[in-house]
Amino acid sequence: MPQVLSFPPADQSPAPETRHVLVYFISGNPGLIDYYEPFLSTLHTLLESSPRQSRDHAVSIHVRGRNLAGFDDDDHDKPFTVTNPPHSLEYQIGHIVSDISSVGVEVRGPRNGTPFDDVIIIGHSVGSFITLEVFNRHLHAHPEIQKVNLRAAILLFPTVTHIAQSPSGRKLDLLRSMRFLDQTAHRVAKGFVDLWPASVLHWVVRRVLGFPPHAADVTVRFLQSRDGIWQAIHLGKDEMKTIGEETWAEELWEIADEAAQQERDVPKFFFYFGKGDHWVAEEHRDQFIQRRHEHAQRDGPEHKKGKTRIVLDEDDIPHAFCINHSEPVAEKVKLWIDEILDNI
Repeated sequence: MPQVLSFPPADQSPAPETRHVLVYFISGNPGLIDYYEPFLSTLHTLLESSPRQSRDHAVSIHVRGRNLAGFDDDDHDKPFTVTNPPHSLEYQIGHIVSDISSVGVEVRGPRNGTPFDDVIIIGHSVGSFITLEVFNRHLHAHPEIQKVNLRAAILLFPTVTHIAQSPSGRKLDLLRSMRFLDQTAHRVAKGFVDLWPASVLHWVVRRVLGFPPHAADVTVRFLQSRDGIWQAIHLGKDEMKTIGEETWAEELWEIADEAAQQERDVPKFFFYFGKGDHWVAEEHRDQFIQRRHEHAQRDGPEHKKGKTRIVLDEDDIPHAFCINHSEPVAEKVKLWIDEILDNI
């Protein structure tokens, strides 16, 4: 299966002065980008259907997403073992930082391979936490990401604080707290899955779980992979340990770029929280929202700083939107990207 999904602009020979913008997607767990193919392809089509200008220049949109590390057996030479364990959340952050920093413009002509003029990151679930960490490292001049012009981020069903206190997080954290299961859960799960042929697994995923064809295919490949289940459980347990009290400095939420200096009301972060999201502790979500509100109030309206747009879902879209709700989420995200691009 592909480790990267890339949707270059339709115009492969843009004018030299064209501004190139990368829309970079970071997945949730399990970190297989194929789950998001309908979402990313729909988003790309919507963005391509709305040609735009940035001041006096045309804007060319590139859409890209990739697997998190360890979910494809081909991305690591040796099978995972006790002495060669799956990748941690910290490793995933570095993995994404390296990819964003290394990817260049894909067009014919002198701009091919050069850095993007602007980068917008979209993160889903734990991908939202990774996104904020990428911005945090950029803020603190991490040498690898410092050269990237991070413009804004869109965080979908974000799990950014106290994930272990969410309904599903409590169950996973219980597994982590039980030594026997902590050490063997991946083997038990893999052993059970291996009892069934692909045809039976596919039938269960399609008919019992109600997954559409694209998600069923990805799920069966994931279940039958050598290391995918272990990587997913290992990363999930690390999320429970790592994503707790908010530790980012308040300066992360401020805007100190040209748009802010010109007093344009341009959010830096767009948060889209689900209704009854089983991976989000609602009490801590509300506290997080209140902190963002208080931060914006302290800045005052004359500064146009601390702009964080927070939207609560009213359409009953589930946390795993990429299974059956890619199109409506793509339509929402397209509007937010339009707002960002109209102000660069």
